[in-house]
Amino acid sequence: MVKFRWETEFKETEIGKIPKDWNVKRLGELADIKTGKTDVKDAVEDGKYPLFDRSEKVKRSNKYLFDTEAVIVPGEGRDFLPRYYKGKFDLHQRTYAIFNFRNLHGKYLYYAMHILRFYLREMAVGSTVLSLRLPIFQELTIPYPPLQEQQKIATVLSYFDDLIENKKKQNEILEKIALELFKNWFIDFEPFKDEEFIYNEELDKEIPKDWEVKRLGEIAKLIKGVSYKSSEISKEPEENIFITLNNFLRGGGFKTEYIYYKGTKAKETQKIKEGDLIIALTDMTAEAKVVGAPAIVILPNNYEFGIISLDCAKIDVKDEFLKYYLYLYLKYSQKENSTFANGVNVLHLKVELFKSSKFILIPPQPILQNFHSLVQPLFKKIINNQKQIMVLKKIKDALLPKLVFGELRVEEL
Repeated sequence: MVKFRWETEFKETEIGKIPKDWNVKRLGELADIKTGKTDVKDAVEDGKYPLFDRSEKVKRSNKYLFDTEAVIVPGEGRDFLPRYYKGKFDLHQRTYAIFNFRNLHGKYLYYAMHILRFYLREMAVGSTVLSLRLPIFQELTIPYPPLQEQQKIATVLSYFDDLIENKKKQNEILEKIALELFKNWFIDFEPFKDEEFIYNEELDKEIPKDWEVKRLGEIAKLIKGVSYKSSEISKEPEENIFITLNNFLRGGGFKTEYIYYKGTKAKETQKIKEGDLIIALTDMTAEAKVVGAPAIVILPNNYEFGIISLDCAKIDVKDEFLKYYLYLYLKYSQKENSTFANGVNVLHLKVELFKSSKFILIPPQPILQNFHSLVQPLFKKIINNQKQIMVLKKIKDALLPKLVFGELRVEEL
């Protein structure tokens, strides 16, 4: 069992209060720090090794520059979020690898950098894009507990990360099962091979004889969200969660990163509840993997409703048994959905054309209900897991600064 104690004796340092028996040290004394040599254009789709740069998405490369345990920090940007990696990896020319640790626990440094990145932001140069130079890293002062305590801190925080990662993997598997089941039934028609098939002109393929094909607008309403000004949104908790384009994963799915709505223009129809089906109406990605992507809404605990922004729409299905089926249908066909969008720098889904020209295969009601009964528990588990992830993140985020600065000490593991 983990045992903690609150520290009572502190000393002042250039980075704030730390326990009397801790030290502070410059990062350059404790590790080597280097940038990579690779450019973004050198990335390959299915490369053998990870290529780390400033973006959230990890690219791939067929070569590696490092084979070591490292904490990786972008040299440009605003957040300077660290990564931890152990093994062979490639590195962008403006991204830093901190490695060859000397009496420094790699995972402890990784967690400490989540706090120290705010100091990096203050020391960064530039106006539009903040930039970090090598001396900034070398001179960065970090809290330095004994190595054994560093390991204890890293173990406690890693426990939360491991739980979070396990639940994320569960959700990936559950979603994959639902999508594979959908494909087996409604794309490959495996359970219905013995039925009579007829050619359908709208879908340009053969389908079981007694099945229907309907326009999206015939089976659901698309309700656009509210327009807003930057002054009407906040990163600090407010009464209303605001669901925006940032809540969509590429290709479909929901991302639990929230902002809040302070405005008063939202209509009742623009409110959404947990489990509602929504779709992205705009896109700023070059690959057009967001526009036309569906998601099932997940809200934080203590929030009964949210508000949708103009960048997305609520899909109000006329038959409740269609909700998960339609989510999977739209996710499977997201690439086709994106062809209903136009624009140069920003893509916009042509909603009326989408409603009238997006054709949906509709199986008989008993089949639809049977499919719903199979996938509904999967989605309920996904939502439950995601809510647990949010709670675990909240606990970890509360512990992180207290452990890194020694306010809370780990006595036993």
